[in-house]
Amino acid sequence: MICLVTGAAGFIASHLCRRLVKEGFMVVGVDSFNDSYPKWIKEDNIHDLLQGKNFEFIAKGVENVDLKKLLKRVDFVFHLAAQAGVRTSWGQNFEVYTKNNIQATQKLLEAAKETPLKKFIYASSSSVYGLCPDLPMTEKSPLHPLSPYGVTKLAAEQLCFLYFKNYGIPTVSLRFFTVYGPGQRPDMAFHIFYKALSEDKEITVFGDGKQTRDFTYIDDIIEANIASLEMAKTGEVYNIGGGHQEKLEDVFPIMEKISQKKIRIRKTERQKGDVPHTFALIEKAQHDLNYSPKTPLMDGLKEEWLWLQRLYS
Repeated sequence: MICLVTGAAGFIASHLCRRLVKEGFMVVGVDSFNDSYPKWIKEDNIHDLLQGKNFEFIAKGVENVDLKKLLKRVDFVFHLAAQAGVRTSWGQNFEVYTKNNIQATQKLLEAAKETPLKKFIYASSSSVYGLCPDLPMTEKSPLHPLSPYGVTKLAAEQLCFLYFKNYGIPTVSLRFFTVYGPGQRPDMAFHIFYKALSEDKEITVFGDGKQTRDFTYIDDIIEANIASLEMAKTGEVYNIGGGHQEKLEDVFPIMEKISQKKIRIRKTERQKGDVPHTFALIEKAQHDLNYSPKTPLMDGLKEEWLWLQRLYS
């Protein structure tokens, strides 16, 4: 069996590639190495994959690959390539987001029309909920994205559904909630906080620190992806969260305990696009995917701290 993984050198996708190879799949990874963050970090993410077997890497963007030819030999697609980041999706940058998140998804789906794929799994985001009135958020909750990034992720999710309805492409959308762990992108909060701690610098908190997130460890995210290969129902959307809601300010004592360093915080105004709260109801994923997040926040943060010490040593 052959899996195509887009965005293969990224945080989540590189973990997924390793797991798929371990499970015995042949994996074709596609990644453009865009400049959203340093290339050397992405290269580190896939270094071990390139040394091993059953992994083929194509250093191109989705839009520059002969997708029809590639998909003819693929059984499963994991579409994780995207322009990430809420705060950078405003203004002139929006064009980059529409190209990488919407247009690239549409091209991939168009190519998939002519192939007998077993499953097309799309990595969506909790950002599609935005100012959702429901807590916890269910798959049927109102969707009010608060950022251009959230709008593009929702648009791509909708594209997956309409290609399922009109062309029978076996799409599934997984809405990831605040993923963290080893390999986390350098623009994400825990990476930023830990790096500042290592350098004895202040940590900037946007807002009052009372905003909450449903933090989800990377291994739990990967389990949901693997389960989706066989168990996910096509045309459906699933919340993939950590199963708990944490205040940002309550995370800092845990980081201090792990790092053995004192955190110095500087608070500033909330950034446009930042939602006040996220919290996933995961009953649907529990029922259909047998999904059960297992990693406590303390354990996951410890693993990320150890990884970051190696990365910047």
